[in-house]
Amino acid sequence: MIRRPGRFGSAHNYSELEQLENLFKRATANGLPVRKLGPAEIREREPHVRAIAGIYSPTTGIVNYRQVTEAYARIVAQQGGELRLNTRVDRISEHGDGVTVETSAGTLQGRFLINCAGLHSDRVAQAAGVQTRMKIVPFRGEYYETVPEKRHLVKTLIYPVPNPNFPFLGVHFTRMIDGSVHAGPNAVLALKREGYRKIDFSLRDFAEVMAYPAFWKLAGKFMDEGLKEMLRSASKAVFVKSMQRLIPEIQARDVIPTHAGVRAQALMDDGTLMDDFVIISGKRSIHPSRSATRPRPPPPP
Repeated sequence: MIRRPGRFGSAHNYSELEQLENLFKRATANGLPVRKLGPAEIREREPHVRAIAGIYSPTTGIVNYRQVTEAYARIVAQQGGELRLNTRVDRISEHGDGVTVETSAGTLQGRFLINCAGLHSDRVAQAAGVQTRMKIVPFRGEYYETVPEKRHLVKTLIYPVPNPNFPFLGVHFTRMIDGSVHAGPNAVLALKREGYRKIDFSLRDFAEVMAYPAFWKLAGKFMDEGLKEMLRSASKAVFVKSMQRLIPEIQARDVIPTHAGVRAQALMDDGTLMDDFVIISGKRSIHPSRSATRPRPPPPP
């Protein structure tokens, strides 16, 4: 279920050294056993990466989220819980001693509601009458996968130094549980909350984003970066050039498109992008919204 290949963060020019040092200080302040690497140590650990400096976290791992959710489901069932799949939430009402949830499969009663609706977490909070002052804006993250004979190019999880002015991590390499290697993601506006494909479109979802004033504040602030992301989505050559920043020898023929993810990006009313959790409490509920991009897994065999 879990592998710990470690995580390698790299600086490729001198302008990135200060940000790399900031990452190192934050990691050590939080008790992580990270260490700095010079060019020779980088070549020893990741022979195909070209960088002037790096930091390495040996405890960083990756999990199979399908197995994680299946394990959660088993635990819930063992504790007497009930799973209701393909069930739509229509209305939520909080009262003195509990919560009533009206759904397409009947009415549920409980003492407390925990909203884990991901891409729809803001809508569920709204249904409960909770004022969030934010909206989930979906960003699709597209990935490539290295062909099997090129998997040896990546031994750990390889990340660039993130741009502190842009909330996304940039293209990085991830060695997956099964040994495959994924590269990505970019970040482009999805035209549907479950817009895992470029052709996916929802008029409701699209209109909601276009009518949200905070989105236009965001678009104006990050116009240049947004155009770069769209270009990377449209051109494999441009996408590969981002990969070559980390591993110069990788070529377009070495990678093929794979599954995309959708980031449930929490965007506040003032145009602020939240990097991680937004946690909002109701009278008998809690509503965490998570900003993260997860590739949609392939269907089970």
